[in-house]
Amino acid sequence: MPSHPAVPPAPPVPPRRADLPPPPPPAGFAVWPDRAARLADRAAALDELARRLLGPGRMALFLAWLLLLETGWGLIGLGFAGVGGGGVADPFEMLVGIFAGAVGIAVLVPAVWLTLRGLGRDRTARERLLQWAALDRDPVADARLRAPGASVRWLLLSFALCAVGLWASFAAPARATPGNGGYPLVVYGIGAGLILWVTGLTGLAKAVGHYRLAVRLTARPAAPAPAAEAGPVTVPPAARSASSEPPRPE
Repeated sequence: MPSHPAVPPAPPVPPRRADLPPPPPPAGFAVWPDRAARLADRAAALDELARRLLGPGRMALFLAWLLLLETGWGLIGLGFAGVGGGGVADPFEMLVGIFAGAVGIAVLVPAVWLTLRGLGRDRTARERLLQWAALDRDPVADARLRAPGASVRWLLLSFALCAVGLWASFAAPARATPGNGGYPLVVYGIGAGLILWVTGLTGLAKAVGHYRLAVRLTARPAAPAPAAEAGPVTVPPAARSASSEPPRPE
């Protein structure tokens, strides 16, 4: 039979920049030549996943989605003020309010979707980080997971967002008067404060959860060292049994 030429395998597709590191292979599959290679891959995966969770890029996206949420809600609040501001309704103000409200909804809905998508990716990254951490034990790589500087930045930022959100939620109803915004100002202030408060809570949960995970990993007992190769065992003469001695000639 004529032999067909071997078809070369297709080159691997490089992962996209936005993709997370894949989970480790199942237990029992020997994919690393030795423990050093496994620890190197584990350290690289843990560093990348920690960067995706607490790095500057993740914080920039966190603030960008918050800005979109506040912008969308602000335009919706402007629509409330134009449509339900009280007094004699001005057709031009009503049209501006309706247009602003429509644009606000068009901005708010994608911002909510992007925020939820980011939270889902954070949950996936945390699950994979736990899987890679359970693969082995490396004190050097595990100590880098603490990331005290990044955790403190997330804690301070999230605490500030929660504080400003609570203040806005209570200050808007207290300062609203029939001649100074009235009901639309109350709705906008409570909504804007709630967005800040909930966003700050998610940041606090992220920072505290990651730090607790890192502390738990570094507090684990060290993995047992591989057993040394067995060599010839020398038994002292006093420990030999009588049956092991050669028979005496009669």
